[in-house]
Amino acid sequence: MGGERRKPRGRGARRNAAAGPESPTRLTRRGKLLVRGGAVLAVLLVAAGGAGLWAYQSLDGNIHSADIDGKLGTERPTNASPGSKNILVVGSDSRDGDNGKYGKGLTTMQSDTLMVMHVAANRKWATVVSLPRDSWVRIPACDRGDGTTSTAHQFKINEAFAVGGTSGEVAGAAACAIKTVEENTGLRIDHFMSVDFQGFKGMVNALDGIEVCPETAIHDKKAHLDMDAGCQTVKGEKALGYVRTRYSVGDGSDIGRIGRQQEFMEALAAKAQTKLTSPAALYGFLDSATDSLTTDKELAGIKPLTALASELKGIPGDRLTFLTVPNYPREADVPTDKANVVWQYPQAADLFSALAKDREVDKKTVEAAKDNPLYAATVRVRVLNGTGKPGEAAKVANLLRTAGFTVTGTGNAPEDTDTTSVTFSGDLEREARALASRLPGTKSTQDAEAAPGEVTLTVGGEFDGLR
Repeated sequence: MGGERRKPRGRGARRNAAAGPESPTRLTRRGKLLVRGGAVLAVLLVAAGGAGLWAYQSLDGNIHSADIDGKLGTERPTNASPGSKNILVVGSDSRDGDNGKYGKGLTTMQSDTLMVMHVAANRKWATVVSLPRDSWVRIPACDRGDGTTSTAHQFKINEAFAVGGTSGEVAGAAACAIKTVEENTGLRIDHFMSVDFQGFKGMVNALDGIEVCPETAIHDKKAHLDMDAGCQTVKGEKALGYVRTRYSVGDGSDIGRIGRQQEFMEALAAKAQTKLTSPAALYGFLDSATDSLTTDKELAGIKPLTALASELKGIPGDRLTFLTVPNYPREADVPTDKANVVWQYPQAADLFSALAKDREVDKKTVEAAKDNPLYAATVRVRVLNGTGKPGEAAKVANLLRTAGFTVTGTGNAPEDTDTTSVTFSGDLEREARALASRLPGTKSTQDAEAAPGEVTLTVGGEFDGLR
C-alpha cells in the first residue's frame, strides 16, 4: 500500500443482507487496523520506534491508564487459549469539553466504535471483529461510578460505555463495556484501548488531511458535515464529520459507516507511513494520537504498545482477517424497531467460540451466513420448568420474547433437572441450534417425542441466562 494512491473513493460496496444499498465510498476487502482506536495502533507499528529518545518520555506520559481490575467482578469467562490475546478497542464519543457540540441530552460518555481484536497464541494470525454500535444485546448490571448500580437490561451495545461512565471516568465506562462484550460473546477480554474525538482530528491535521471522494453531496446536521460531491481533502471537523456521518449516506446504517471508517483509516495509516519523515511531523502526529489514548494499566505506555505492535507486524496480510459479527435488522423480529440490529445465531456464537478456542476463522464462511439469516421470530419455543422453582418458565419465556423468539407456551417438565436442554423433532435442527447457541453450555438434540412444529427448552437448575 503506497503513499496516497489508495483513497476513500468509491464505486460502492456490494449490498449484503444487513448493509443495504450501495454507499458512496468503496469499501476495501480489509482495512489497516480498523477505525479510530485501531489507527493509533497501526501508526505505532511504523512510527513509534522512530520518535527518538527526545520524545519518548513526553509521548509515554501522554497515554492515560485506567485501573479496571476491581470493577469487572469475578464472574468472567475463563481463558480457553492461554497465550492468545483479546483486545477491546473503543472509539470514545465523549461529550465532555470540546466534544460537547456533537450531541445534546446524552449521557456523559458514548462509544462510537467497538471491536474485538483476537491475536493468536502463535502470533501467526489475527482476527478483528467489529460489533455494530446498534447491536441489541443484554447490558449486565454495572457500577455507574456515582454510588449506584445499573439494572441488567436489553439495549444497544454502545450504551454500556455510557452506563459505566456516568461519573465521567473512562475506567468505569471501559469496565461496563468489557463486561457487556464478555457476557455476549463468551470471550475473556485481556486489554482495552480507547481513543476520543479530539485525538482523531489531531492525527488527521498532522497529516495535512486525507482525501475522500464521495459520489454524492453529504449534508448531515448531526455530524456537522456539509460536503460537495467529488474528491477533496478533509481535516479537522470535516474529517471527523465524514467518519461519523451515518443517516445522510447510503442506507443510513451503522454497518455502512463501519465500512467508511475502515476505508478512511486505511488511507490515514498509508499516508502516515510516507508523510511522517521529519521528527517534527512525527512528533505532532504521535502527540495527538497518544494524548487521546486510554488503555488498561498493562498497556499504558509506548513500550508495551510497541511490543504488541511488533507482534502484529509479523502477521502476514492474508492472515489478518476483518469481520463484522453476523447480524440482521431487528425489524425482522420486532417490526417497530427500525434502528437496531441483532446478532445472527448460531453463526455469531460459532464465531466467538472459535476465537475463544484460538481457532482461525474462515471469512468466506462467516460472510456466507448473511445470505440466509434465520430470524429469531421464526423460532417457535415451548418453555418447560425443570428447576422445581415456581415461575421459572415464565421468567425465561420473557427473556426469549425480549430476544425476539416466539414463545408458544410454558409448563412444567416431567421431572426436575439441573441440566438445561433444547430438544426438537422433524426438520427443526437449524432452529434448535440457533436457540441452543444462545444458552452457554447447552446443546440441541433430536427427540422423536418432542412437540412437533416447535423447539422445546427445558430450564434446568443451572440455567445461566440467555446470551
